[in-house]
Amino acid sequence: MTQDRKDAPLSSLIQLANSNLEPLPAGANFIRAKMLWEIGLDIAGDPTIPYGGDRDVRISVGSGGGAQWRPALNLATGSAILAHDVCAGRVDAAFVNPSALLTQAWRGTGLFERPLPVRVICSYPSWDAFVMAIHPRTGLTSLADLARSRYPLRLSVREDPTHSTLALVEQLFRFHGFSLAAFQAWGGTLVTTGSPLGPKRMEPLADGTIDAIFDEALVAWLGAALAAGFDLMEFGNDTLAAMQAMGWRGRELAPGDYPGLARSYHCLDFSGWPLYCRADLADRHVEAICRAVVARQAQMPWTDGDYKSIAQVFGESAETPLDVPFHPAAERFARSFETG
Repeated sequence: MTQDRKDAPLSSLIQLANSNLEPLPAGANFIRAKMLWEIGLDIAGDPTIPYGGDRDVRISVGSGGGAQWRPALNLATGSAILAHDVCAGRVDAAFVNPSALLTQAWRGTGLFERPLPVRVICSYPSWDAFVMAIHPRTGLTSLADLARSRYPLRLSVREDPTHSTLALVEQLFRFHGFSLAAFQAWGGTLVTTGSPLGPKRMEPLADGTIDAIFDEALVAWLGAALAAGFDLMEFGNDTLAAMQAMGWRGRELAPGDYPGLARSYHCLDFSGWPLYCRADLADRHVEAICRAVVARQAQMPWTDGDYKSIAQVFGESAETPLDVPFHPAAERFARSFETG
């Protein structure tokens, strides 16, 4: 860039980002950094690594000019409970999927025994929902039916033990008086899959050897499940209220939102990937992250249809639901869109 990004006005950053003239900062050091980034992506993305293994990435920005690395800012991906590391200062900012699990950290509910001082910096737009699809042959219409009958359900879920959907399934089951462990003890089976559209789900769906799918990423699999004769299990008002008190938002799907969906359906929202930090993270770090998001917006892997504008990333929308406060520096930055 021809202008110092730290001091550039927001309008200049947006103009420079939209020009897309500089996908990589100038200098040999950044060429080497980009190569390290690609190496890290490949190693972490090795499909032979089991879920829950070394699949996450941490980026450390600092100085390697001396005999010892001096970190200035640590950014990471990972599970929802990484919020403990963030608030302890071992990581400065991290992504979580979905927004509702950050709400649990903020409230001290669900996965968290006490409130944590988390704050939002920005949010990656992602529109999604969590549903319970079940085949009518089971005769089950609710989780209460499952709890009463102890039906040996063959349930398709994610294989990553830290996946947010499994945390939600456990919370739903516990509200109805049982756990994932109890479910398996009475003969229930977890048919696990890495990808929501992977062969370990789609093949048993096609041959009738799974009875239910509890998951998000609906665009990947819901149409196929409905076409295979599955229906949507109702959550019920009491269940929805309990989950909302914990931090989940309700969501109503409308006919036509997904292929084969012919009726309205009340479920749980699974939208938004907030990038968050601890409350006392220095303003300069938060502002640097915000400015970087704007400056590099043309290189960001936004999801088509969910991403509407860069301003959306710093506010609340259907794709970026937020029930946790912004960091004050991020709030000030967001207001600059009104004047920038």
